[in-house]
Amino acid sequence: MTSFNKVLVANRGEIAVRVMRTARAMGLRTVAVYSSADADAEHVRQADQAVWIGEPLPAQSYLNITAIVEAARSSGAQAVHPGYGFLAENAEFAQACGDAGLVFVGPSPAAIRAMGDKAGAKRLMQAAGVPCIPGYQGEDQSAATLAAEAGRIGWPVMIKATAGGGGRGMRLVPSAAAFAELLQGAQSEALHAFGDATVILERAIALPRHIEIQVFADRQGHVIHLGERDCSAQRRHQKVIEESPSPAVSAALRERMGATAVAAAKAIGYEGAGTLEFLLDAEGRYWFIEMNTRLQVEHPVTEAVTGLDLVELQLRIAAGEPLPLTQQEVRASGHAIEVRLCAEDPRQGFLPQSGTLAVWRPAAALRTEHALRDGAPVPPFYDSMIAKLVAHGRTRDEARQRLLAGLQDTVALGIATNQQLLQRALAHPVFASGAATTAFVAEQLDALLAPDAATETRAALLAGLLLQLGDCGWPSPLAHRLPNALRFALNGTPHAARVQPLDAGRFDIALDDQAPVRIELLAPPGDGPMRLCCGGLAEHAVVARASANRIYFHFRGQAFQLDDLTRVAVAREGTVASDGLLRAAMNGRVIALLAAEGDTVAAGQPLVTLEAMKMEHVHRAPRAGRVAALHVAVGAQVAARHVVAEIADA
Repeated sequence: MTSFNKVLVANRGEIAVRVMRTARAMGLRTVAVYSSADADAEHVRQADQAVWIGEPLPAQSYLNITAIVEAARSSGAQAVHPGYGFLAENAEFAQACGDAGLVFVGPSPAAIRAMGDKAGAKRLMQAAGVPCIPGYQGEDQSAATLAAEAGRIGWPVMIKATAGGGGRGMRLVPSAAAFAELLQGAQSEALHAFGDATVILERAIALPRHIEIQVFADRQGHVIHLGERDCSAQRRHQKVIEESPSPAVSAALRERMGATAVAAAKAIGYEGAGTLEFLLDAEGRYWFIEMNTRLQVEHPVTEAVTGLDLVELQLRIAAGEPLPLTQQEVRASGHAIEVRLCAEDPRQGFLPQSGTLAVWRPAAALRTEHALRDGAPVPPFYDSMIAKLVAHGRTRDEARQRLLAGLQDTVALGIATNQQLLQRALAHPVFASGAATTAFVAEQLDALLAPDAATETRAALLAGLLLQLGDCGWPSPLAHRLPNALRFALNGTPHAARVQPLDAGRFDIALDDQAPVRIELLAPPGDGPMRLCCGGLAEHAVVARASANRIYFHFRGQAFQLDDLTRVAVAREGTVASDGLLRAAMNGRVIALLAAEGDTVAAGQPLVTLEAMKMEHVHRAPRAGRVAALHVAVGAQVAARHVVAEIADA
């Protein structure tokens, strides 16, 4: 047995908070680590102790092995839980913890090393009899060899970073013509994310399911699986919705896949929590993708159906205790679904968002994993996921309906999120029927992003009412009854409104030269929701004033940003036409300049690559011409809308 009473969590955000919750319940003291950007973060507030480990960039803080090991020593922690960040799958980190006399809550360095390299892992799994996707995992990484191997495998082909995860360093290549550019992008992203540009190639499986099996193994050699999770709903190879059990997995298939996963874990002498990931085709054939040697983001759905605390199992195994149950004792009940709430704008190509979360109200009916509060900063340096929402039900549809309702009740104001897309996905007939594959989001993206005209019109009327009320919240009986002309933008869309005050909190609002609509204010915004009645339908909204000219509000499950333009000068028409200025699409760090001053470029040619929230975003020339100026250098941190380059006439 290896006893410890204080554990350091080498991660941030919701996973750090979640690990600490179980540790406290077990009577353990907790230590947080934090960067300068997270000095007042929720995981720091909730820990018994916290240690500063550096500046915001991950490599200088949360990926700094030396600083984290020293933080454990200085705080007196005897164990280190890596969460599920990059360090959780870093063999050097596990080794450094062991060398320092610390208990690493995870598998051995040898197991991490064996499964952390996708090429080596495939060779090990093939030797263990695990079915693997045909492909190339050779050492020759020249562009010519990789192109030739891709042609041999056959199109479409998948490029994957060997050290990768979370969709980083991964590209789907439809044909030979696109291979060179997509290979370069995958290698560049892998190098910046993992410090290793090595890739493997795999045959792309048509319309597969993404199925993963949760395994646990103790030091005594016992291995069990806890069933499967279906992670097929993805965008850009990153999971969006996860559920357990899978609607595509029968009891017999579950038994076969579970036995395969257990055999794989035994083949490498595994210890702790791990996940075997597979692709499943329509005929019930499955192939090994990779093994994640850590706790998964989506572990709560397994906890919901099994009633087990997976973090507690991790901590007990790390202390040398045997697994508390056998495979025959594993029970699953009902269905659970999880969605990932991300700070990103789906209508702008899922661009990551950073800033301040003005209002945060998680739905009481859901299990919500988060590290948020009103006024919480969302820095641009880390992953875009800010919360996970989980629902459990007796049936899949009951869980889906509960999650949809809870997601609509969740209030997140101040930063654009994927909240509406998640609602649309849960309600979509393809997902509701259990037929979603990994192509679901891409195939249905137009429907998932389609505007809701009725809600947006009602929200615009509400916006006019909010501007009419101003700071007072409730119309004064002495207020004048003259009509008021207003101009505003609602989530960036301009509107004009003419508001005619009546009596007793009633108003006629004419929106964009349409016929006026009667709205009655039932309760002003205050400590509780604002209540109003329009066309005989009473509704409510959560309202937060951010500044004199900006209001955020949550209405019908959606977040809105209202900007008062009434006293803002109207821009001249034509001034926004391509001025040759290339502006940063988000807050981020410059990691590559793809052209030099004086170069002649074509419209759409890549010029600058920014990294934000662990993903690369290529910025392209707004028009053809000559690069007149580059206003950034590699390594520079830039704000959204910052001019990074100027294109002049050739």
